[in-house]
Amino acid sequence: MRDFSNVKRVVVKIGSSTLTHPSGLLNIRCVEALVKVLADIKNSGRELVLVSSGAQAVGVGKLGLREKPQDMPGKQAVAAIGQCELMYIYDKLFSEYNHVTAQILLTREDVDNPVRKQNLQNTFHRLLEMNILPIVNENDSVATEEIEAGGSFGDNDTLSAVVSVLIEADLLILLSDIDGLYTDNPRTNPDAQLIPCVERLTPEIEAMASGAGSARGTGGMVTKIRAAQLAVSHGAEMLILNGANPNDLYRLLDGEEVGTWFMAPHND
Repeated sequence: MRDFSNVKRVVVKIGSSTLTHPSGLLNIRCVEALVKVLADIKNSGRELVLVSSGAQAVGVGKLGLREKPQDMPGKQAVAAIGQCELMYIYDKLFSEYNHVTAQILLTREDVDNPVRKQNLQNTFHRLLEMNILPIVNENDSVATEEIEAGGSFGDNDTLSAVVSVLIEADLLILLSDIDGLYTDNPRTNPDAQLIPCVERLTPEIEAMASGAGSARGTGGMVTKIRAAQLAVSHGAEMLILNGANPNDLYRLLDGEEVGTWFMAPHND
């Protein structure tokens, strides 16, 4: 039975496909609705860390470009511009609900180096003690791996799982453009069924996750399964929810059956 009423420390990952319109520009209504719900969840006494994609898309929109640059320095440049704008938007919206935000940009080296990792954990823990909302993204200006969708974190699904492990989160929520894990691709197979709960990550479950992400995101269900493997192996529950329905976050924390729940081993 689902019961997340007692979870204290929550990581929420928001993908580019949730933050933007099909045009690639920021979906203002969606962002405002998400911020309102997240601020309310924080008001309930929970500690919240937000892992947010969208820097490149916001940068492209701010510059009025018709599409993302194709060269790597150009992609890094729009990410740098967009990250600044994205944090401005988050800071402005969360401040309306009296929440203070902080930006943390990560690379794989920050996690792999023991000294930097400890410094990072110290920063997260002190920010949470101060009731600050950390907002995390990969540092695309110096780490190109996510842009290339290759190595390092490679995507923000993996990054959010890494953050969950770093801060010993109770719950990781991946907000996507799909309701959860299906038996097949629901975009191409109308008979595909939503899987409400995954007790164990088996080869069969991994096979169901095959397929690419949307045109606006770097991830897909494969990266979400990878994130689940990391998160649940360190004791965190994980959920995939549709970010287009922010109120599902309330329903989830009230114990309703929404999205796909990946159970941590201690629930076996």
